[in-house]
Amino acid sequence: MEISFEIPDKDERGVSPVIGVILMVAITVILAAVIASFVLGFGDSVSENVQAGADISENDDGTATVTWISEGNAAELNVTADGQSETISGVGDTLQIYNSSDHPDYTSGLDVSNGSVQVTVVAVGSGGSETVVTQETVEIEDAS
Repeated sequence: MEISFEIPDKDERGVSPVIGVILMVAITVILAAVIASFVLGFGDSVSENVQAGADISENDDGTATVTWISEGNAAELNVTADGQSETISGVGDTLQIYNSSDHPDYTSGLDVSNGSVQVTVVAVGSGGSETVVTQETVEIEDAS
């Protein structure tokens, strides 16, 4: 076997460096685009789920109570029942769900009709994103 030490002619010598430069420029452009997307905040556009803990409980007097038990990353809780909505603003706060004809002494909360009522608690984050925390059907009944 014979080893050849011939120098390639001018047409063949420039091909490899040109391809190498093109590949390096392409890699640099792609890398710059990825870094720019994170620096400009495109990577942060994914929304987070809002988390909080709430309890819905039926009371012996025919009413129900919603209690905010764990803050998580929620700014407030929206409670909806029987087409009405009310906001709970802090951990430990409660909201009564009742029928005013049966409980005239209750002045705050959600005044709903008697019977099965679906209660939905939605956690609202500081950025406005919302997540349903809990949903339960309760019986609102005559207290007597």
